Amino acid sequence: MTRFKITQRLACTALAAALAGMAIPSMAQPAPGAGPTAEQAQRQGPRAMTPEQRQQFMLQRAEAFKQKLQLTPAQEPAWNTFMQSMRPDAGSRKAWLEMKDMDKLTIPERIDRMRAIRAQRAAEMDRRGDAVKAFYATLTPAQQKTFDAEGTRMYGRRGAQWDRHMGDHKGDWRGPRNGMHRHGPGPMPAPGAPAAQ
Repeated sequence: MTRFKITQRLACTALAAALAGMAIPSMAQPAPGAGPTAEQAQRQGPRAMTPEQRQQFMLQRAEAFKQKLQLTPAQEPAWNTFMQSMRPDAGSRKAWLEMKDMDKLTIPERIDRMRAIRAQRAAEMDRRGDAVKAFYATLTPAQQKTFDAEGTRMYGRRGAQWDRHMGDHKGDWRGPRNGMHRHGPGPMPAPGAPAAQ
């Protein structure tokens, strides 16, 4: 065999291998525009779900929570009022959409907008907090214990993240790894104070 034919065969083989290698990953990819399945979305969390999947997931969670509480028929109206009050209002969605346009505002306008949104969110938290307290008062001591345990598991995630990232490390306010966690070593020392080593 001549050197030219060997080189030509090697080039053809290399080209075929390269094309086959490029085709294999594309076979494993989902079709363009295909969203995650409901099971995949639940594993990835609420943000990966479609609004319909998220609503279904929330309803399933609420129903499981209700079953664990073992409510009496007399407590059903309080449960329904509680669940109705936990739904986000239209204003919070509107405020979120308005946040997208913040880059078009001047700094003083942004400050005013952020203050208005903060006040709206505080009012929403107060409304929900009052609803939780009202429902909690209708529960028996055993149900309150279940509510405390499940509520922390379901709704206390942000609090747990706060504890994990911002403290709760043997009294060290600076967090893990001698204070080096995401945002640096902590606040600067006061002027004139000796620098920490």
